[in-house]
Amino acid sequence: MIVSWELSLQAAGKSPGTVRSYLDSVRALISFLAEHESAADVETVDSRNVQAFLAASLEATSAGNAHKHFRNLRVFFNWLIAEGERAAATPMGGVDPPRAVSRPADPLTERELGALLETCSGSTWVDRRDTAIIRILMDNGMRVSGLAGLRYSPDDEQVNDVWLARRTLRTTLRDGDVHLAPIGSGTAAAIDRYLRSRVRHPHAASPWLWLPVRGITAEGGERRLTVTGIQQMLERRGREAGIAGRLHPHRFRRTMADDSWRRAAIR
Repeated sequence: MIVSWELSLQAAGKSPGTVRSYLDSVRALISFLAEHESAADVETVDSRNVQAFLAASLEATSAGNAHKHFRNLRVFFNWLIAEGERAAATPMGGVDPPRAVSRPADPLTERELGALLETCSGSTWVDRRDTAIIRILMDNGMRVSGLAGLRYSPDDEQVNDVWLARRTLRTTLRDGDVHLAPIGSGTAAAIDRYLRSRVRHPHAASPWLWLPVRGITAEGGERRLTVTGIQQMLERRGREAGIAGRLHPHRFRRTMADDSWRRAAIR
């Protein structure tokens, strides 16, 4: 139904940015449901599915982004009902708008960071991938959406976001703004170690840096580890490391902020 809705939005005179925002929200919901093996079509999606998706979006990105998905999905399901494509009532009726969590995320201690890296200290390609992802978060607190969107095409610098010789990663936001994120030598070595095992992956030709164990097929047919997949990996590694509370990217940014404050206080 995405193609049909896109045509309807364009016929209604919606701006390209608005159309893209609506479609992004629906695609994100589809990806989430596929990864969790939940509802498979527009008729069977219920309020629990949508609430779980919004909660995951809130944890992985921001309250503003989750609320955008809430608004866009409300419009989408109303359109499905108006078009006769969904007989059931809108699942959005039983969903509350996402709210920001007021309690700041707990920073991670050095012991917890060490235990986290220990959980993926093996030599499998999954261990190498997870180590590289965690080290990037430790280095610069990159947003998980930017982390999931990193591309790897070493023969084409225009579409390659991994520059190990420069100790730099490049992320491109939806508005087209480009950000360069520094990484340390240890992180660069961890990414290189992952890349050396990545070449033997069945989907090594994918332009996306992070490959999934099974995952879903992204737009264009390539396999990739999505935002939700990274979040699930962090939660699993956090449990294995015995870290109290849910492990999500905000805790890495809080850890960096606390470390910066301590360094400033020492000076």
